[in-house]
Amino acid sequence: MAISAADVNKLRQMTGSGMMDCKKALTEAGGDFEAAIDILRKAGQKVAAKRADNETNEGTVLIAISADGTNGKLVALACETEPVSKVADFTELASALLASAVANNVADKDALLASTLADGRVAQEAMVELTGKIGEKITIAGYENVTADKVVSYIHSNNKIGVLVAFANVQGTDVQEVGKDIAMQITAMKPVALDKDGVDSATIEREIEVGREQARAEGKPEAMLDKIAAGRLEKFYKESTLLNQQFVKDGSINIKQLLEQTQKGLSISSFKRIALA
Repeated sequence: MAISAADVNKLRQMTGSGMMDCKKALTEAGGDFEAAIDILRKAGQKVAAKRADNETNEGTVLIAISADGTNGKLVALACETEPVSKVADFTELASALLASAVANNVADKDALLASTLADGRVAQEAMVELTGKIGEKITIAGYENVTADKVVSYIHSNNKIGVLVAFANVQGTDVQEVGKDIAMQITAMKPVALDKDGVDSATIEREIEVGREQARAEGKPEAMLDKIAAGRLEKFYKESTLLNQQFVKDGSINIKQLLEQTQKGLSISSFKRIALA
C-alpha cells in the first residue's frame, strides 16, 4: 500500500526515528502504526546488539539528594560521543532514570534497568529504543544508592564525574561545606578506599611488588627490599586512601583530622565516585 508523507511524519513525531526508517517500518507493517513502532523497536535492538562492544566514554551524571539529606542517588548514563550526550532525548532519558530510581528507591543498577519509568516504559527498553533512534550505544555506566546520617554530593562542571559522601555521627552539625570540600577532593585525587583497611589485597600485593622492583632497580640490597617496599606501601596509603590524604585546602592536616576539627567524632562511612572517561 502507498504510505503518505503525512503518515511518515506522524510516525516520526511519535517515535523520533528518521524519515526513511519510519517509511520503511510503515511499509513493512502495511500502514499499521503500532506494528511499525514494534518494527522500529526491534531495529533498535539490532542496533544495540551491533554496537555492544563500542566504548561509551561520554554522557552525563545526575544526582538526587532526599529532602532530609539522608539519602543520595547517583546515575551515570553513558553514550559514545559528546554531541549525543547533549541531545534532549538523551538528557531527558537520564532524568527519567534518576526519577525512577528515586520513586522506586532502586537498590542497584540491575533494578534500575528493570524499573518502570514515569511514561510506563521499562528503563532497559527505553534505552534500546533510544539506541535505535540515535544509532549509538547507551548504557548505565554506574548507579549508587547511599543512605547515612547526612549525604553530600558534588558533580564536576563537565557533568562527567559525580561523588556522594556519606557522613556518620553528625550530631546536628552542618556538614554541607566540609562535605563539598571533601567531595571535590575525591573528584580530583581519586582515592581507592576510605582507609587502608578498605584497600583490596590484590592492590596491596601489586604495590608491594612495585615497591620491591623499584628498590631493586635503584640498587638497594636484596635483604632490604621488603622493608623498603613496606615503607612505600605506607606512602601509598597516605596518598591514596581518603582519610589519610592531605586536605587539598590545608596541607597541614589530613581528612581524618579535618573531620575531627569540624565535629568531634564526625566520620565518613563511605564514599562513591563515578566518572565517565
